[in-house]
Amino acid sequence: MAVKIDYDACTCCNICYDRCPEDVFVLDRDKKPVVKYPYECWYCGACYIDCKADAITLETPVFMRFVPEPYVYNQKKEIEREY
Repeated sequence: MAVKIDYDACTCCNICYDRCPEDVFVLDRDKKPVVKYPYECWYCGACYIDCKADAITLETPVFMRFVPEPYVYNQKKEIEREY
């Protein structure tokens, strides 16, 4: 799951619900945000950045993570890393 909500830290301000461009969140009967459509997440981070309570965790998939550029070893030759 891309987005996880820590309900112990959540203040139910619903900023994540308002900010999400893909409507990943829905509100339950108690007006708490719930991740209803996790596979529609674009990993834009709007919910994660705007959450004032730090109650949201955004797990980026491996294929979207930063991969370092090839590096120079001892200033002699360029070595490419194998992945």
